[in-house]
Order: sequence, then C-alpha cells, then structure tokens
Amino acid sequence: MRNFWNSKLSSAAALITCIGLSQGYAQFSPDKTLPAKVNSYLFPIKPGSTAIITGTMGELRNTHFHAGLDIDTPGIGVPVLAAESGYIARATATTGGYGNVLYVAHPDGNTTVYAHLEEFKGAVAEYIQKERYKRKVSEIDLEFAPNQFPITKGELLALSGNTGGSGGPHLHFEVRNANNQAINPLTNQFAEVKDNMAPLVFKVALKTLDAQSRINDQFGRFEFSVIKKGDTYVLPPILANGHIGIEVLAHDKMENSRFRYGINYIDLLVDNQNAFRQTIEKVDFTNTRQILALMDYKTLELRGNRFNKLYIDDGNRLEYYSGVNRKQGVAVNADRSVEIQLKDFNQNISKVNFTLKHNPVVAETPLLSASGKPHESELIENTLKVTVKQCASDKTEPTLWSNNKSTSLTPAYYGSNQHVYLLNLKTTLPDSITTCQGTIRFNFKDRIPSETEYKYYGDLMDVEFPKQSLYDTAYLELAYDTLNNQEIFTIGNRTTPLFKSIAVTLKPKLNYFQSRDLGLYRKEGRGFVYVSSEWKNNRIKFNTRDFGQFTLLRDSVPPTITKISTSSAAARFRIRDNLSGIAYFEANINGQWLLMVYDYKTGILKSELSKGLTLKGDFELKVVDQAGNEALFKEKL
Repeated sequence: MRNFWNSKLSSAAALITCIGLSQGYAQFSPDKTLPAKVNSYLFPIKPGSTAIITGTMGELRNTHFHAGLDIDTPGIGVPVLAAESGYIARATATTGGYGNVLYVAHPDGNTTVYAHLEEFKGAVAEYIQKERYKRKVSEIDLEFAPNQFPITKGELLALSGNTGGSGGPHLHFEVRNANNQAINPLTNQFAEVKDNMAPLVFKVALKTLDAQSRINDQFGRFEFSVIKKGDTYVLPPILANGHIGIEVLAHDKMENSRFRYGINYIDLLVDNQNAFRQTIEKVDFTNTRQILALMDYKTLELRGNRFNKLYIDDGNRLEYYSGVNRKQGVAVNADRSVEIQLKDFNQNISKVNFTLKHNPVVAETPLLSASGKPHESELIENTLKVTVKQCASDKTEPTLWSNNKSTSLTPAYYGSNQHVYLLNLKTTLPDSITTCQGTIRFNFKDRIPSETEYKYYGDLMDVEFPKQSLYDTAYLELAYDTLNNQEIFTIGNRTTPLFKSIAVTLKPKLNYFQSRDLGLYRKEGRGFVYVSSEWKNNRIKFNTRDFGQFTLLRDSVPPTITKISTSSAAARFRIRDNLSGIAYFEANINGQWLLMVYDYKTGILKSELSKGLTLKGDFELKVVDQAGNEALFKEKL
C-alpha cells in the first residue's frame, strides 16, 4: 500500500527509527566477546521435515532481488526457531515491507532475519509491546544490547504469519554477512530442502542493439518459444546480422511444488566461448533496484514477463557479471552457435541451443508482418522505429520535421505493403512525421544522459534528474492535455525505468482552490495512486520514481469503518478509502490509547491489548485519509 508510507503513522515511526537504518536493511555486529563457533544452522521451520519453498535468494521480483528463503507454512502460527545461538539485535513492526521481523546476531558474524511474523514470543515480545504503548505508536523499530535478549539455537522466537507485504502465510528467512549483504541460506545445505529439478525455459528473445542490426531481416525485439528435445531446449536457426542482445524467460522448480524460483547462474556461450556470465550469490540492499536494468523493463511493465538480459546496459551497475563486453551483445558477422546454460544452486542445469545464421542486410523482406494500423512507432534503445502502411494513390516518402526543418525519409526496409524507417535519436529529435496516412506527432523534449545531473525547464513543467537517476540515456517525452476540465501532465514513458527519484514542478494553467482535499495523483492501470506533493507559488512540487500521467483530483469522501467484531478481549474492523488512501488511525478505550495493528492487504485493523487492559467502556476509533477526511466509530463495550 504505497499511500500508507506518506501517512502520519509512518512519520511517527520514522522519528523512533535510528538514523541510517531502514526496514530490512540494517546490519548488526555480534558481540565480540562471544566465542566463535562453526555450526550448521538449524532450519527455522519444522526442522527435520521436508519443506515447501515458495521463494529463493536472488530470484527476480518486479523492483528488487529476493533476499532470502521463503518457507511455506500451513496458515499462521507455526513456531519459528532460532537457526543459531546469539542475541536479538533488532525488532521492527511495520505495516508494509517485512511486517513483524526479528534480527538475530551470531558469533560467526552473520545475522539471521525472520520476517512476516504473526507474533513475537518470549521476553522480547513483552518489551516490544510495552514500548509501543509507551510511545503510542503502531509501527516501531528497536535495537537491543548483546546481553539484553540472548538466544540459544532452536529457541522459540515467534509464530509465523502474513504481516507486511507478504503475499500469503510463510516465513521469510535471510542470512546476512557482516557487510549487510544477503547470502544464500541454502549454503547451509538444509536437508529439509529437496531440489533435483533443472530450471524450465520458455522463451528466448533477441534484440537489435543498433540501427544496423537485423533479426530475420527486421529491426526490433522478437520472442521465440523454445522446443524441448530430451534434456535440451532448442530453436530453429534465426537469421541475424550485427550486434544482437539475447534474453531468456525461465525459472527454477523443485519437487512437489507449484512455485517458481530464481536461477542463480547463467552462462552464454557463443561458438563454445563464454560470452556472458551472471552469478547471483549475494544481494546488496543498497543496489537491489538495479534489477530493472537486469530485466527487459518494457516487457515487464506491459506484460509482466521477467526476461533476463544476457547483455549489460550502460547504466547497469550490478556486480554479477564476468567476461562481458558492456552493451555489445553477440556480434553476428558469421554464423554463430549459441548455448545458454541455466543452473540453480543445487547444480541442476538446463541448456538452450540455437544458431544465429548470418544474413546480410536487405531492403525488402517477406518476413515483415502485415499490420492493420496506418502507422505506428516504437522507441528501441536510441532508435525510433516508424512503420507506415503504404497508400495506393500516393508513393511519396514521409517528411520528418524537427525544429521547423524538414527532411525526406528513406525506408530502412520494406515488405507486406509497409515501409519501416529508423531514426537515430542521438542526432535528431523529431517533432512530427508527415505521411500519406496522416501526421505522426511526437513529444520529445530533450536527451537525458544516464550518468550526470540534468535539469529541464519548460513552460508547463520542470524536471530535475539527479546523477545516475537513469539506467540508460532517456529521450524525455512531455505532454499536456485537458479532459473534462481536468489537467493531465504526462512525464516520460512508463516503460522507461528510473533508478532514483526525480524532482518535478508542475505549472497548472487552471486556477484551483487550494485545500487539503486537492491532491496529486499518478494514473496506474484503471485507478490512481496518491503522490505526496506541496503547493508553492501556484506550482506543484513532488518527487517520483515512476514516469507516467499525473493529474489533480479532489477527495472529499471519508474512509469507511466496518465493524467485524468487538468484545472485551479484541476489536476487529475493516477500513477502506476510495481514493487518496489511509493516512493514519488512532483508537482509545476510556480515553486511554489503544494499540491497533493494520493489514493493508485485507484492510483489517485489529486491537492488541497490553497486559491488564480489557475492552470495557467507551471505545473510539478515528481513521483519516491523505486528503484529511475523517471517519469516527464509537461504541460502548
């Protein structure tokens, strides 16, 4: 629930969080006086029983690398045991992220992490609850001294749950080294984890990396479904020329499990020589968003498929590679035999074999698929690909307009009654292209380098890019429109990823009565996501890590509070908001502050009573959304 992090609740929690620490990212130094031990770790859930794993370390998620081992649990409430002796160094309780989590520091220098817990156990549980009541906060982040909460191997730490950003009941278990890097828990060779299945491969994608390259006589990105023959996946020969980027869609499997897992090791061999190697054995929390450079982001954003690139973008700063020339891909100037090797942590291996058959660039290709659209355009790397359906009555070539100057275009290739034009955006940013099918208009405003700080100033919006905010050179597209007296500001293209947040200033043309119910929102699917912003001199300032469409909306509808159950022992409610999202909530019994815990996934808000407190008397719950609308529930219990 992204809106929740702009709330007062989160701000309150931030005040009690130690500077420099964030949920899931801190590391703790073990007590130097503890004797060093070399022991294998205990499996933290039902040791000795075969486990169902729902996620592995290093697998690809939409915005980050998965940092640990997800262990399936039959519902909530399964005992979570300490993998090794040490001490509880940190405990946090948050609405999102890891939810309820414990960090246990060990004499070997590692820290084990136990996340999405339902309930803390032992002396630390009582201490955490007392601190939440003392500080009157739902979210809390606490650090402990080495002698405060010592732990022995196998000791009960907590009960498993589904708190935070969890997608279902499970334990998220991490092992972090002294450098705060997540290392693979499977290095402990847990007997509870069975894996004799090799990765599964579904598709291979090929991509032209410059305007002179071709795949089946065409420019662009093309996907091919693999065929399994025995223990190997194959593709028929593919015509190619120039520098070609290769991508693969695959995931790992384990016995008796419906879940998909990450693949830690990928090799690309060209003519039996290693051309690319990716090894994921550690996850650096400060750099995990770099995953957007490792995957084909456009395909991820549009279709949800995670294709792993076997080439490196200029802005990719991950350290998982060896033997790779950046951005070069495979140079196809002769026939090339290609083999992709995918290996999981247990050394189960799958291979994909195919041939890139060298084919010189040709002007006419029968392989060009016919399109019913009069014209279409697509930005691929630094090249704008424009496809125009030919008119029977007009054989003239299109005209490119840029800075009030016109240029006649020549097709790069043609076929199926279509002409394809390739424009190098490094040299020319087009304003429009006039064709026999009509005029194609573009909104390119500037070229934004990936490595340096850059500022764009315009009549309707200013955009500031900090250093290394992009993964690659971006061609900034800006647009403004009104619909039903509603201003729509389009900033960039949503299929272009951002590594760091950019600063934006919008300059609305319309006049607005500025009140708290007026907010900035980003279009997401069929709905809107609230964006924290501020008005200054009739301008709107905000930071964003997502390109897209932004607009101003008013939220005058308060949240809803629906009672599920109330008794002297517990109170449960479902709270919802129609637009801006929940900002904060607070409850009291007879005027005394009451701890309420929120699960944003279900909208359920439930009480947690301190020792000796019962729900008898005057109960009151207030819920406020981001627009300041307030809902109030009162009941005599």
